[in-house]
Amino acid sequence: MLVAALIALGQLAGADGLFDAAASRLVRLSGSTMTGLLACLGLVLLVTAVLNLDTSAVFLTPVLIGVARRRRAPVEPFLYGSVFMANASSLFLPGSNLTNLLVLSSHRPTGGTFLAQMLPAALAAPIVTAVGLVLIHRRALRDGGAGEEDRLVPVRVGAGLLGALLAAVAMLLFANPALPVLGVALVLVAWRARRGGPSPAATLRALGLPVLAGLFCLSVALGVFARSGVLHVDRLQHAGSLAVAATAAGAGVLINNLPAAVLLSAGGHLPVKALLIGLNVGPNLAVTGSLAVLLWWRAARAAGERPSALSYSRQGLLLAPAALLVCLLAISL
Repeated sequence: MLVAALIALGQLAGADGLFDAAASRLVRLSGSTMTGLLACLGLVLLVTAVLNLDTSAVFLTPVLIGVARRRRAPVEPFLYGSVFMANASSLFLPGSNLTNLLVLSSHRPTGGTFLAQMLPAALAAPIVTAVGLVLIHRRALRDGGAGEEDRLVPVRVGAGLLGALLAAVAMLLFANPALPVLGVALVLVAWRARRGGPSPAATLRALGLPVLAGLFCLSVALGVFARSGVLHVDRLQHAGSLAVAATAAGAGVLINNLPAAVLLSAGGHLPVKALLIGLNVGPNLAVTGSLAVLLWWRAARAAGERPSALSYSRQGLLLAPAALLVCLLAISL
């Protein structure tokens, strides 16, 4: 429910031109292609933290692709950077990733408490990922010129910006922000529809409900299976944080991180921080890891790009383990 509401608010932000306004400024940004990439990754971090990584995957993937093209820069660092940074930036708030909500379902803290507890890892993951992307694409980032002198799109203060701000406040203040954020989304979607914005039907299509429903059913089935005691997931509680994070990352790649979150948190005895790190950072290993990657794939193809599962994993096998280890070190300190 919370994820659906956040994606709906993201669509409002897109309809209000907020992402276009950000893109127009990123295109005109002076400096090297590396500077442009890092600025784009910063935008992904901000939107992921406030409006959920699935929102980033749907709405920012075409933005970053467009920025690369208009800056006459290689597209690949921007294309893959959009999804790697979305996964890596999803540890800031419970609503930043649905897996956070699933793991915390039995003892959900307020957003402010969660942020304070996870801040070292939440900062470490995107920093390591950004540095890794720059190193992987260092040759390509030498190419490309400065941005075009294009029309600067003004920032519109409307339903999209108001919804994002209200959602951020709700997620910081409430232990269960789903209903407040859903209420904000319903009111603003209806209001914008009356004023010529996206129709409720278009908003439903953007949510990708069939995929969400399929993953939800699989998650419920695995949760029941885990609670039956057949898998003995709780044996991992004595294995250490590294083993828990690695298991979570591997399970996410095998069955997607949403079902994996339900499966591994069923007993409620595994170290939560390590579990969250594995489930959030682990999907950078393979395209099967998270719903956000599936949404990214669809958005990239709609924008005329042809992402490669092999290229994704070649980069992810370098980025994910490094980010996972640094995150675990950060929370241990």
